[in-house]
Amino acid sequence: MLPYGRQSIIEDDILAVAQVLRGDWLTTGPAVQAFEEELARWTGGVPCVSVTSGTAALHVAYAAAGVGQGDEVITTPITFAATASTCALLGATPVFADVDPETANLDPDAVAAAITPRTAAITAVDYAGHPADYDALRDLADGAGATLIGDAAHAIGSSYKDRPVGSLADLTTFSFFPTKTVTTAEGGAVAALDAGLLQRAGSFKNHGLVRDRELQRDPDHGGWHQEVHALGLNYRLPDVLCALGISQLRRLGDFRARRAELVARYNAALREVPGLGLPVQRPYVDVSWHLYAVRVLGGRRREVYDRMRAAGIGVQVNYIPVYWHPAFEDLGYRRGMCPRAEAFYSEQLSLPLYADLTDAQQDRVIEELSAILR
Repeated sequence: MLPYGRQSIIEDDILAVAQVLRGDWLTTGPAVQAFEEELARWTGGVPCVSVTSGTAALHVAYAAAGVGQGDEVITTPITFAATASTCALLGATPVFADVDPETANLDPDAVAAAITPRTAAITAVDYAGHPADYDALRDLADGAGATLIGDAAHAIGSSYKDRPVGSLADLTTFSFFPTKTVTTAEGGAVAALDAGLLQRAGSFKNHGLVRDRELQRDPDHGGWHQEVHALGLNYRLPDVLCALGISQLRRLGDFRARRAELVARYNAALREVPGLGLPVQRPYVDVSWHLYAVRVLGGRRREVYDRMRAAGIGVQVNYIPVYWHPAFEDLGYRRGMCPRAEAFYSEQLSLPLYADLTDAQQDRVIEELSAILR
């Protein structure tokens, strides 16, 4: 089965991991800081803390922002469930706003209509790697006194109006799952514009521990002493995975270029195929393409999905609207809340896209899809 996404691993990646395995630090060592510094090269210098997954990154970001009981978080339904579930686990209420019908990103007008005095955060998702409309969302967040969060699980290396993702929101989260452009096997990170947010993120991902004697409440015990001032969790990304991440980040430019080349080939080959809508790119963004998300028109998405999979081509659907999941239905969310998001979902199909996809493999995808739709 040709997958819709997969990691690209070369000998340099393997050697980087092996070097850590032969060293003194498997976790909480020098590779962690080196990975965070390498990542900051892609966020415009905005500092980052590494964590164990993209889901952990969202949980850490919400905790750092102080999101909690009684708060509301406005976000998109076209995302993986974790964008909403992690704030709900902190006691907040996800509020789903509808999307732009072309990019599937949050529609600022829909966000504006959803703001209430309880709005604590607005969380955009850079769907498929295409940055959300951050200037409009920034104005809305500032006007509401809310934290602006960017879920950039898809968008490492993307930019919006010549500003890199990671520098656009108060807090930006990344994912390094194997299908993403850069992988650490499992892993994530949080970039924070404000030093206080960065400190809270770093503390929450490390049990809330305070080791600085100057900050401790009862320091006079000995050099071993550490304190928990606010509850946190262990979301530390180990050195062995950070080493893989460093090696991967050094190839991010190449990954981006190959994905862009593949997107251009898809666009050229599929432009005239009937019953197919192609991805849209706004002129003010530079996209690091994570997904090649087409729209299968005429109610044929299920048929096309089944026939492509039967042909050995691993197409995928990204994503079921979050509030359709039973866990959210049980909380009282109902279908029909965001009609544009639901219409997008009913047609969306992701074609294979990853750096190691060959031209011949892509041609096979194009030929099979074209034959089904013609």
